[in-house]
Amino acid sequence: MVKAVVGANWGDEGKGKITDMLAQKADIIVRFQGGANAGHTIVNNYGKFALHTLPSGVFYDHTTSVIGNGVALNIPVFFKEYNEIVSRGVPAPKILISERAQMVMPYHILFDQYEEERLGGKSFGSTKSGIAPFYSDKYAKIGFQVSELFDEEHLKEKLASVCETKNVLLEHLYHKPLLDPEKLFEEMMEYKKMVEPYVCDVSLYLWNALKEGKEVLLEGQLGSLKDPDHGIYPMVTSSSTLAGYGAVGAGLPPYEIKKIVTVCKAYSSAVGAGAFVSEIFGEEADELRKRGGDGGEFGATTGRPRRMGWFDCVASKYGCRMQGTTDVAFTVLDVLGYLDEIPVCTAYDIDGEITTDFPTTVKLEKAKPVLEKLPGWKCDIRGIKKYEDLPENCRKYIEFVEKQIGFPITMISNGPGRDDIIYRNK
Repeated sequence: MVKAVVGANWGDEGKGKITDMLAQKADIIVRFQGGANAGHTIVNNYGKFALHTLPSGVFYDHTTSVIGNGVALNIPVFFKEYNEIVSRGVPAPKILISERAQMVMPYHILFDQYEEERLGGKSFGSTKSGIAPFYSDKYAKIGFQVSELFDEEHLKEKLASVCETKNVLLEHLYHKPLLDPEKLFEEMMEYKKMVEPYVCDVSLYLWNALKEGKEVLLEGQLGSLKDPDHGIYPMVTSSSTLAGYGAVGAGLPPYEIKKIVTVCKAYSSAVGAGAFVSEIFGEEADELRKRGGDGGEFGATTGRPRRMGWFDCVASKYGCRMQGTTDVAFTVLDVLGYLDEIPVCTAYDIDGEITTDFPTTVKLEKAKPVLEKLPGWKCDIRGIKKYEDLPENCRKYIEFVEKQIGFPITMISNGPGRDDIIYRNK
């Protein structure tokens, strides 16, 4: 059986913890899209970790962690992360890497930096990890699959050809140093040594695993609102963040995905630019940011302070619908315990029209939040294991949100640890 763990909003919803938790009962965990441009924070018996490319199941010795063909694989970053977790006492995880996965090339990171620099005040707020140039090259058919490392003559020819076109841009648009295809080839040979023991036909491996009755967990990066088709375009990521893409990015039949756990925060946060209707500012935002997440709301990759907002029912309902949600995991609920009352965005006001349907970006930029205030519960809910033991106002908050978004909240996270979870039968 295949389950997917994906985000409902802008990312940063707490998917890492939920994946880590569900991985206890999984055999294989697959990253199916994105690269090292976003991180998943995980707190477990080994300590606190921010993973960027490694699947969040690497902390279990019974699991195999897989990099699917849809991932933007930065090989040095991947192995640096691998070595870091092993150096902190985590048993060496079993890793497989798709031969069809494409590599983030050293120049992708340079082009990402140069373009943000060129755009100045109109930049996209990129993490400068090379992701947009990587996917741009992938779809322009000048990317490099891992399998190409093993045909040296072909690789040399292709590098020379690609460098020729890249150097025109470097010289005339960015006014930066040119690429040397020979040096790049030497670097690729280092990549080959690093990756060679782990490369396999991942889609065939998964096909056989499913025939054997294995449990597969797909791990998404970011959330619905960062999807290039269905998100807040153009302030989106460069790969599909939807569970439906999991079939493509892992190489699985779509009908195998039976359960889609969509992760929602009990409030909102976002890293990077783009429309954010329920955003709050000043002291109100600072207080929530300071108390939020695990040790504050700061990007796991960039360390940037996250933008903060109240729970957005409009965005979350849409995000869950686009994911094909079967279960909602509601995270960081414990953070809200300090509030006397909790505002919730239940609708948008767009030029005087009230809507509960998520609009396209042009309209979204004009939207103002319609807020409803719910009474807070004014106590610490960490350590509670049963839904009925939660304070009444806390349960009312969950049930209010559930009714607004129209999808069942079956898991509630009330702390950063693996065991800080309340299961709720629906």
